Amino acid sequence: MVDFELYPEKPQLHKQVVQSNWGLTVFTIVLFIAVFLSIYSDRADFVFFLVFVLLLHEFGHFSQMKRFNYENVRMLFIPLMGAFVQGSKDRYSQKESLLVVIYGPFPGIILGSVGLYLSGVYQWDWLLLLSFIFIFVNAINLLPIDPLDGGQILKLLLIRQRDLYLMIFALISSLALIIIGLLMKDWLVAGFGFLMGIRVRAMQKNYQLRKDLNELHVNYVVTYEELSNRDYHMIKQVLIKDKPVLAELDAYAEEGNSVLASHVSDLLIPPITQDLSRLAKVFLFLAWIVLFALPIYLLLTLNFNWYFEKL
Repeated sequence: MVDFELYPEKPQLHKQVVQSNWGLTVFTIVLFIAVFLSIYSDRADFVFFLVFVLLLHEFGHFSQMKRFNYENVRMLFIPLMGAFVQGSKDRYSQKESLLVVIYGPFPGIILGSVGLYLSGVYQWDWLLLLSFIFIFVNAINLLPIDPLDGGQILKLLLIRQRDLYLMIFALISSLALIIIGLLMKDWLVAGFGFLMGIRVRAMQKNYQLRKDLNELHVNYVVTYEELSNRDYHMIKQVLIKDKPVLAELDAYAEEGNSVLASHVSDLLIPPITQDLSRLAKVFLFLAWIVLFALPIYLLLTLNFNWYFEKL
């Protein structure tokens, strides 16, 4: 029997549309600069170089999201933390997702390495400082820690869509950030690690809910538009069982259905097309290692005594 004859039609999901607001982006950049200048008032060059590096890094992500038609793409800076680009799609491609991720740190480390070489040859102080910032910011981002770019690359290459592995990876990343923050006495990094711990708790809840859905033979690796009416109502019942307060929303026609549809959608896993060859994965992994090693090699082989003599 046809699906819609057995189960009522699932409600339409009203997507929230977030327009690219460059005014807000500029405001967050100005706020970011103001906060850093209040701390490093005698190092304005460092602050503006840092903003320049972050802008190029995030624009790399931004350009690829636009190229692959991501929705609701926007760039924001967070004082004392960094910057990020946000965007989404109903259906993802492994190849496209990896290009979105690597277009931030890969060009940054290459630019930093070229700058490091030129500064060593021509003894330009300003270029050496800029190159160090390029390398530091982008190398940190390549560490295999969630949610840094390196963590995203690792997940896309190895883990795919396995809830348990993703949850363990996020937990290890959270603990790593807390330990790093405490060792460096950087309370922002440690605090971010604790916040990630809260995220791990939410992932654990979703993991348990999806285990229940597996027992009901519900396909949740799907877009909301492709979700069958039967699977929608199965997911809705699992959510209501977990949070009985949601049952009250079911009594309201349009408004309640819209909220429930949003909760159902949040539990779905966007499909990812595995369209990257094994050879491409090996090449990307080797490039990842080379980009870590390149600036280290340059630092060991180039002469920077001229810089330290000026200090």
